[in-house]
Amino acid sequence: MPSHDARTIRGAAIPTAVAGVLAVAISAAVAGGKGAVGAAFATVLVMVFFASGQVALDRLTRNNPQLMMAVALLVYTTQILLVGIVLAVFKDTTLFDTKVFAFTLLGCVFIWIGMQVRTHLKTKQFYVENDQKPDEQAKPGRQP
Repeated sequence: MPSHDARTIRGAAIPTAVAGVLAVAISAAVAGGKGAVGAAFATVLVMVFFASGQVALDRLTRNNPQLMMAVALLVYTTQILLVGIVLAVFKDTTLFDTKVFAFTLLGCVFIWIGMQVRTHLKTKQFYVENDQKPDEQAKPGRQP
């Protein structure tokens, strides 16, 4: 995985984990143990789905970057469908507080996406790769 992708995942995962810990603490105080379980499950779900999506996007576009937009839309659609399936499966569960789960999931998604965009905008990526070796690059006074 290129370093800028790892930086993007770290830049989104750390704030999301911090928000998740805060959500678990607040949920435990307000909704008890089931609220804490719901907040923890929502945080883990967001982090696993979005980090795996970034890894899948990197692997699928490594050799053919022209497919980036199509693959990104496919990965995002798959993530949303999987989250929808998880929501449908746990719709009537009594394992955790579903309202706490839903609000934590929504908050963590917003934080993940926002921090991913912020990290990506602050990362300086080269759009053109230089095939020359550093000692072969044009030197001052030398014409190619």
